[in-house]
Amino acid sequence: MIRASEDYYKSLVERLRKLPTEMEWVEFKCNNENVQMIGEYISALSNSAALNGKETAYVLWGIDDATHEVIGTEFSPAKTKKGNQELENWLAGLTSPNLDFAFTEVMMEDKKVVVLEIPKATIRPVSFGGTEYIRIGSYKKKLKEFPEKERALWRSFENTAYELRTAVSNVTEEDVTALLDCAAYYTLLKLPLPTNRSGIIHNMLDEEFIREMDNGNYEITNMGALLLAKNLNDFRNLKRKAIRVIQYKGNGRTHALREKVFTKGYAVEFDDICDYINTLVPQSEEIESGSRIEHRMFPEKAIREMVSNLIIHQQLDVRGAGPMMEIFDTKVEASNPGGLLVDVNRIIDTAPHARNESMASFLRMARICEERGSGFDRMEEGMSDLKIPAPKVETGDDFTRTKLYWYPNLKDWKKEDRMRTCYLATCYYYVNEIDVSNSVLRGRFGIDEKNKALMSRIIKETLNAELIKIADPTAAVKLRKYIPYWA
Repeated sequence: MIRASEDYYKSLVERLRKLPTEMEWVEFKCNNENVQMIGEYISALSNSAALNGKETAYVLWGIDDATHEVIGTEFSPAKTKKGNQELENWLAGLTSPNLDFAFTEVMMEDKKVVVLEIPKATIRPVSFGGTEYIRIGSYKKKLKEFPEKERALWRSFENTAYELRTAVSNVTEEDVTALLDCAAYYTLLKLPLPTNRSGIIHNMLDEEFIREMDNGNYEITNMGALLLAKNLNDFRNLKRKAIRVIQYKGNGRTHALREKVFTKGYAVEFDDICDYINTLVPQSEEIESGSRIEHRMFPEKAIREMVSNLIIHQQLDVRGAGPMMEIFDTKVEASNPGGLLVDVNRIIDTAPHARNESMASFLRMARICEERGSGFDRMEEGMSDLKIPAPKVETGDDFTRTKLYWYPNLKDWKKEDRMRTCYLATCYYYVNEIDVSNSVLRGRFGIDEKNKALMSRIIKETLNAELIKIADPTAAVKLRKYIPYWA
């Protein structure tokens, strides 16, 4: 992240001083060091900033609240403690959800001013010590006492997607092109690169990768940074969103062989991420005509879809968690924060639900992903080609995990793998209007006709689990067709 300079804070203080009065998102103080009060103002101003469409709220110590003159302050956040705890740590521990607030000291007219920057509430009202506060005019009140404000605050969280919120603000045109790989944008869309910076800025504004500020500088949105960043570490709140790839020895997590974090924007580095993972995917060996032939255990199309799903379906507002790919000896796992948006058993036939719609739209234009809900279908196609189990998806309130398994022979498959593959193959064929018979399913599993009794046992297991059903119960056994339980 660009660390704001002293000049920036001086300019910020001057702009805030010019406000006619204290605002619902700005508070002026002199030497008030009451730590409980500071915590309550963090809650109140964060919530009020969200209601007023402001990205950041402020408390300024050293400014007279009536005249807005610089009077200086003796307050020092770094030296202030609550018990044995430093002030920031104590405040952070009682603030929920976590906020990336920050204190900064700046000298104005040889007098010290302290600036507290408070991000706006984004996913739910911010509380301090279990109580939510709000500003009503220049007064701090408990939010529950103003139900109409509380309803409006909740509505505000639905209006701005995380991807369109601000990643970094007050940057110049030069900073935009220094932080974002704008050339990659034109390469991905197969467009000519403009001859001047103003043309680039115009396109970045159109895509909502950046926004113009009132002072003529720019804000880079989370989407702009996540897709085109030259280095995500330059964006303090996004560096944990970089894709991690870890390779392990064996099928457990006790012995990591290597780990790599891809710190460029997703669109910039997508192909490199997929290529890197495919180099780590284990290969099996077969002897054909006296020669040893190596085969990749997992299909490239499945790996590509896993990576694209990580990007467009992750819940970006989950702090401290990001997308991760893990490669083991005989399996590959992809994990991302945020639960699955559809029923896990309807993942093939349900219409697409992209959690990050703006990013998904751009990645579709760049031919990196699709928005047709066909990603899982493609994964199943790839697994079918190699005659290995269908992908397994696990989900909860705060995570989604996709797993690919490899076995040398069908006899090594677990019962769960057989039933899941039979069910998902039936779903795939059904939505593609292909009649599902014993013969068709044998092709998916790679079972010879002479072993069709084995396929019959797998079908029976899946029928007993009520994952599939017979299309026409009156049909002779040899003529039976199968459909998903929901058909």
